[in-house]
Amino acid sequence: MSDARAEETARADGTDHAGAGRLPDGTDRPDGTDHAGTGTGRTVLTHCPYCALQCGTELTSAGDRVTVAPAVLAGTGKRGGLCQKGWTAPEVLTTADRLRTPLVRGADGRLAPATWDEALDLVAGRLTELRDAHGPDAVGVFGGGGLTNEKAYLLGKFARVALGTSRIDYNGRFCMSSAAAAGNAAFGVDRGLPFPVTDLEGADVVLLAGANPAETMPPLVRHLDRAGALVVVDPRRTATAERAALHLRPAPGTDLALALGLLQLTVVDGHLDRAYVEERTGGFEETWRRALAWTPERTERTTGVPVAAQREAVRLLAGARRAYVLTGRGAEQHSKGTDTVSAFINLALALGLPGREGSGYGCLTGQGNGQGGRELGQKSDQLPGYRLITDPAARAHVAGVWGVDPERLPGPGPSAYELLDSLGTEHGPRALLVFGSNPVVSAPHAGHVTERLAALDLLVVADFVPSETARLADVVLPVTQWAEEEGTLTSLEGRVLRRRGLLDPPPGVRSDLEVLRGLAVRLGEPAERWPDRPGEVFDELRRATAGGRADYSGVSYERLDAGEVLHWPCPAPGHPGTPRLFLDSFGHPDGRARFVPVEHRDAAEQPGGSFDLYGTTGRVLAHYQSGAQTRRVERLAEAVPEAYVEIHPDTARRAGVVQGGLARVVSARGAVVARVRTVESLRTDTVFLPFHFPGEGRANLLTSGALDPRSGMPEFKVSAVRVEPVDEEEQTTGTGDGT
Repeated sequence: MSDARAEETARADGTDHAGAGRLPDGTDRPDGTDHAGTGTGRTVLTHCPYCALQCGTELTSAGDRVTVAPAVLAGTGKRGGLCQKGWTAPEVLTTADRLRTPLVRGADGRLAPATWDEALDLVAGRLTELRDAHGPDAVGVFGGGGLTNEKAYLLGKFARVALGTSRIDYNGRFCMSSAAAAGNAAFGVDRGLPFPVTDLEGADVVLLAGANPAETMPPLVRHLDRAGALVVVDPRRTATAERAALHLRPAPGTDLALALGLLQLTVVDGHLDRAYVEERTGGFEETWRRALAWTPERTERTTGVPVAAQREAVRLLAGARRAYVLTGRGAEQHSKGTDTVSAFINLALALGLPGREGSGYGCLTGQGNGQGGRELGQKSDQLPGYRLITDPAARAHVAGVWGVDPERLPGPGPSAYELLDSLGTEHGPRALLVFGSNPVVSAPHAGHVTERLAALDLLVVADFVPSETARLADVVLPVTQWAEEEGTLTSLEGRVLRRRGLLDPPPGVRSDLEVLRGLAVRLGEPAERWPDRPGEVFDELRRATAGGRADYSGVSYERLDAGEVLHWPCPAPGHPGTPRLFLDSFGHPDGRARFVPVEHRDAAEQPGGSFDLYGTTGRVLAHYQSGAQTRRVERLAEAVPEAYVEIHPDTARRAGVVQGGLARVVSARGAVVARVRTVESLRTDTVFLPFHFPGEGRANLLTSGALDPRSGMPEFKVSAVRVEPVDEEEQTTGTGDGT
């Protein structure tokens, strides 16, 4: 990367999370200067590598050291915010076990260094053999919600053109799929927040269902704190619930019943915005017939939420001039997650919130590029621009950009867990390429998924650290990290952001784009079809998305680098982008939103017999996703060094476990060994485990493969479990490598 490229700047919209093109004293940064001073280093403006807020950062290099600071907010002279993960992100760049050379598993079963030509030739040769013998679907691809837009786009193209396989999906299926399916059904468009996150500051009331941003994306809390009353729906008394004016605590798996009950109260107590419903929506009457039976008393019996608390929540929302309903993983990661989100959207529509400036419905996207990752082609049923792969017009458009016959493109493939579940079976893939994911830790029914990965003829993992999945691989390909690459990501609000590289990658490390091009050419593809420079890939991406629901065709590196704030859809070079969707009409052909009738049903697995407790999982402040990055940061590892289980003191006494001791949490699928934390505020029928840890500490050893029939979302949030003591002589920290 040239010095000039490294010194490009961008100005933001003044939000805490977005960054700005200014020096620490608040003055504009002139282009073309040595940002770090007299040649001792340089500074670039980029974004945090973790969650979907994508907080703006200033990265500075000085010798071998990289430092990070929140970006200065345009026009304020003040810095934005970072959580402890963002502050410590540069430490992963120099982790001692950084992958720096390709590794190939030899006849002795060990991974040994190889040259890039040896590794890529081996992979391409084995893929060709397997495709020739068993067909293109004998090869699968598994991507990640943290990949840049350019990587996600090229990965989808690689799967469908270079491999010809329908077997591609990504770990974002485990994150956003329920909200995406519900949003498309209701609005005709799926964008996590169809408004800028700063709009939340003007709200009188925000209802937050199943999210804990105080730990998962702390800078967002600044916006919520500037709003009025916060209503939190969560079985746990989380750090976010502690800030709430009202905390509703439904039993795990009953959020759908609660949302139906809140809709019933909204109508019966006279809060329905009938004019809005008649003018801007359809399907209300059937939805209302389904909700009518959910009286406050029935809702309380099912959920445990008192009638008075239900009424107070509706009163607060209905009495607000500006209000938002937001959902997160707690509402979505269920075998009925799509219906649950639809029920909360129905509540928002009944109150007349979506498509009204200052109010609305939104979903808090989790992964750094969870939004862009799903709309650019690595999801099994989608092509770039959020086009459906079954749509003949969509296939023709994208195939035209790719220079292939539309008939060459495969159809839709299985969802993420279905793909992983089929690995190494008679009709499933015999080879899998993994980019930007760690399913050994993050996938549901993790023990089973690990067995399926081990059954493959070929497992190839591209990563920058030896994750638990990489340690199982036959070939490991070392790739660049966030501070070593250029590209774009799309935040939870649909805003396209520039990632700027500060460092050259270590010798022997290549970008994912270079890896995909190298493999494509070895598989017989013409080199000119496979750009590996981020700007060239983005220009092709723009053409591929043109006319789609997520239209990036008007976005360019030049516009972003000039400081323009661009949210998709942005269909032309002069278009200002669309920060707020639905103000005039919704995305359906008639311009109306849709109520979606839903019914409550139990989780796929309920406590009973020897498994008498609800087990639920989630994230904690110090760690991110599978922990492959954050567990390598000393300060974060010290803060939360091992797996733990939260349990009510009374429940702990009955189980024979004690604060600070070890417990075994057991489900029908596996067992987790974890340190006991007794929590007075926890429900006595529920235990909670973070899912960031490997080995015996993998919380996803407990979770099942039960899937939402509409979205393919696994049921992470409800497992039937029991807790039992661990004998002193078999104590373990639960921090093994998971291999």
